[in-house]
Amino acid sequence: MEEKQMILRADATEKLFYEDGYQKEFTAVVRACEADGDGWQVVLDRTAFFPEGGGQFGDIGWLDDAEVSDTQEKQGVIYHRTDRPFAAGAKVTGRLNFAERFVRMQQHTGEHILSGVVHRLYGYDNVGFHLGADLTTLDFNGELTPEQVREVETLSNQAVFDNIPVQILYPSKEELARLDYRSKIEIEGQVRLVSIPGVDLCACCAPHMRTTGEIGLIKILDCEKHRGGCRMTMVSGMRALEDYRQKQQSVTEVSVELSARPDQIGEAVRHQKEQLLKQREHLNQLQAAYLDGKLAEITPETKNVCIFVEELDNIAVRNFVNEAMERCSGVCAAFVGSDAGGYRYILGSRTEDMRAFAKKLNAAFAGKGGGRPEMVQGSLTGAQEEIRAMVCG
Repeated sequence: MEEKQMILRADATEKLFYEDGYQKEFTAVVRACEADGDGWQVVLDRTAFFPEGGGQFGDIGWLDDAEVSDTQEKQGVIYHRTDRPFAAGAKVTGRLNFAERFVRMQQHTGEHILSGVVHRLYGYDNVGFHLGADLTTLDFNGELTPEQVREVETLSNQAVFDNIPVQILYPSKEELARLDYRSKIEIEGQVRLVSIPGVDLCACCAPHMRTTGEIGLIKILDCEKHRGGCRMTMVSGMRALEDYRQKQQSVTEVSVELSARPDQIGEAVRHQKEQLLKQREHLNQLQAAYLDGKLAEITPETKNVCIFVEELDNIAVRNFVNEAMERCSGVCAAFVGSDAGGYRYILGSRTEDMRAFAKKLNAAFAGKGGGRPEMVQGSLTGAQEEIRAMVCG
C-alpha cells in the first residue's frame, strides 16, 4: 500500500482541466484503484475532473458506468471516489457532470469579479472564500456600507455585460515580480493567474468561464459584519436565476394572499401590521377586563383559584397571579395554552411552598419549571380537567 502510494506520488496526474475547462469527456488509463470505506479511490493517468481546492468542491460525474462522487488531490495525484472498482491498466471514459461544473465556474468567476471590484475600489483583500452547494460566501478584511455593496454589485454586473475574455496566464518569475495580483497564500513553483482585464488578476488553480458574459448575472444576497471585516453572500448565473424564481414565487403568493399587486406588497404588509397592532391592543383590553372580572370573583373565603386561557400576555398572567395570591388563602394558578399544544403556567401562594407543589404537578403532567417558594413558572402537557382537579382539589 505505502509502496504503491510512493510510486503514484512520483508521477502526478495530467490535469486536462488546465488545458480546457470546458472539456466534458475524456479517455484515460487506470493507474491504481484502492478500497476506501464503502467506495473506491481511482487514480488515472490523466483527468478532466477538477479536485477540491481554492474554496471549490471537487468535480462529480462518471467513469464508464461508475459514479464519481468526489475528486481530491494529494501531492499532485488526483483521486476519484467511485461506487465500484476498476482494474489497473483498464481504459475508461470519464464524463463530467458538466451542468454542475458550469454552475460552479459561474460562481467562481463571479467571485473573482466581486473580489476584484472590492479590492480596486476600497483596497480590501478577500481573506476567505467558500463555494457552497447553494450559496457562495466571500470574507473581506474591511467593512462595506449598504451603498458601497450596491455599487460593487452594479460594477460587477457591468463587467459581466462587457463580456470580457477570461485569460489564463503562466508568468515567469521575472514577469510575476512586476505584476500586482491577488493571492491568499504563498505559492511555490509555477503560478497560474486568472486575468479579467480591467477587473481582476488573481492566482487560482480552478477552471473558469471563457468570458464574463457567460456568468449572466451576479447577485449579492447579503453583506454583514464578520470578524472585523464583512462576509458577503452571493449567487451567479443559474443560481441567481433560481434565486429570482424562488423569490418571485414568494412575492406572487404574498400578492395573492394580500390582494395587492406585486409592487405594492410592502405597503400592504405594513397596513396588515398596523391592523394586527390594533387588534392586539383590543385583545389586551379584553384580557384585562377578563382578568379583572376573575379577580372580582375572589372573596376572603376563596381557597384556590385556577384559570385556563388559550392566549395571554406573560406580564398580564404574572400580574394576575400576584394580585390573586394576595386575595385567596390557597394556590393561584394560571395556565395558558391548550390540551393539544400544552400549557405554560405560573403558580403563586402566600401559604404553601410552590416549589414542592410544582414538583408534583410536573411529575404528573410531564412538565418542567421552577422558581421561588411563593411563585413558580414552567410548562406541562395534559388535559385541562385533570390539571384543574389536581390544583383545586
